[in-house]
Amino acid sequence: MVQIRTGRRTFRQTTGAVGAVALLALGAAPAVADDATPEFAFGAFDPIKGVKTGSTFEVPATFTSTGTEPLDKVFLSYEVTRGLSHTDLPSNCLRYEVPSYDEAPSKSQAVCEFDQTVKPGVVYAPEKALTLKATSHALEDRLRMVVEAEDAGPDENASEPVRGTAPAVKLVERPDQTPATDGEEYGVVDTTVSTENTADFQVTGAQLTGKVGDTVHLKVAFTNAGPAWVLGNRDTSAADVRVKLPAGTTVTKADGFCDKLATGSYSCGTSQSWVDEGHGETYDFTVRIDKKVDGAKGSVAFAGPDRPFDKVASNDTAAIGLDVTGSGASPAPSASPTSSAAPTPSAASTASASPTGGSDASATTGGGSSTTGGSGATTLTGDLASTGSGSVLPLAGAAVAVVGLGAGAVLLARRRAAQK
Repeated sequence: MVQIRTGRRTFRQTTGAVGAVALLALGAAPAVADDATPEFAFGAFDPIKGVKTGSTFEVPATFTSTGTEPLDKVFLSYEVTRGLSHTDLPSNCLRYEVPSYDEAPSKSQAVCEFDQTVKPGVVYAPEKALTLKATSHALEDRLRMVVEAEDAGPDENASEPVRGTAPAVKLVERPDQTPATDGEEYGVVDTTVSTENTADFQVTGAQLTGKVGDTVHLKVAFTNAGPAWVLGNRDTSAADVRVKLPAGTTVTKADGFCDKLATGSYSCGTSQSWVDEGHGETYDFTVRIDKKVDGAKGSVAFAGPDRPFDKVASNDTAAIGLDVTGSGASPAPSASPTSSAAPTPSAASTASASPTGGSDASATTGGGSSTTGGSGATTLTGDLASTGSGSVLPLAGAAVAVVGLGAGAVLLARRRAAQK
């Protein structure tokens, strides 16, 4: 139920694909990669566990050049998610801050340049291991290390670089370690850093009040009260919040981040695969009160995988109350209009994609297609919901008709000229 947004990265991929097609159309073959491209392999690296908030720890990275020729320079980068920060960065390293964009959380990246000879088949490591610090909101963070022969440059969304102030470090040989041989171009290693911390997930209920036949708004919320942020798997919601409406009500419009499970029951997710401390989602429903049911009560509660980081269970469930005012009698159904009373639609009119109230089923939405925040709502589902494709085909047909008329006019003019 993660909302996926496109950005510059997608644009670059599309541009590359278009360029490749253009080359093929011209009969040109793509350039073949040089067989001498440097390759690297990192030594074994285990996940880092048991880190205390506020403490620092070392990153003992080792690597080997698996190419055939010596290199005169290498670049080693360390990329961490927002629960970690760089400390005592050497002066031969630059640090960049990259904000969250697309479906990626914010990160901090340090790139260290080692201007020295690196021989193939030899294990190297910085003479002083890089250190990282676990912030007060660290929990489950990610660390990526990359070694390459050329500087790939910062992310296009990165901040201006900040140079380290600690003494510069060099690479040193580690003859006591066995060289890694499993290399690939631009060696990469990904691992996790686990910090001993907690995050209190909370839900907030609501009270519905109105007469039979009234349509009311329901807002319930999920909040991560911290102190830690929570980072889940990519393309996976950071929480699964179940909303159950009281008996005697019908949902006429569901929140964009919620999927219908059954009548009056919804599974609601988050806009991204992470949730920062102090943040969350608000789920907005439009609900019709159909009848008064004594003791009717709904609920908001967490579901899904266990949350070992959440030590407070008392706020994991909240009630949705229903107070029906008046006599409580259900209104008589209104007469349906006859088909002859409906006006003939004009050629420019289109069918509405949104339900006008009524059954719960007609209001179900796919949370993944939503392009609004948790407080917004949509009744469109599928990829076409946000593309406006409903008007594309009529416009395309009109364009074809105009081109056809233009071609006919040109042909007629030429014939008349020939007759003269």
